[in-house]
Amino acid sequence: MAWDDRAEVDATLRALLVDVLGISAERAAAFDEETELFGALPEFDSMAVATLLTEMEERLGILIEDEDVEAEDLMSFGRLLALAQRLSLT
Repeated sequence: MAWDDRAEVDATLRALLVDVLGISAERAAAFDEETELFGALPEFDSMAVATLLTEMEERLGILIEDEDVEAEDLMSFGRLLALAQRLSLT
């Protein structure tokens, strides 16, 4: 399933972060492009990264290969959103 709505991918990603990291929806809603994630949020550890990527595949209907993801893609909400959009939008 390919997505065609950037806002829908954004909302799905924020919901994923709430579920995977156990943070409040309000906190996730406040994330902007520059919000630091991996290394800045104690909840966002290597285990959370693995869970997040698996859930992204499931909820966005995509396949994430190892070569699709670079460490920088996990460093900020903007980079993570760009990754999700690149892989899920037509």
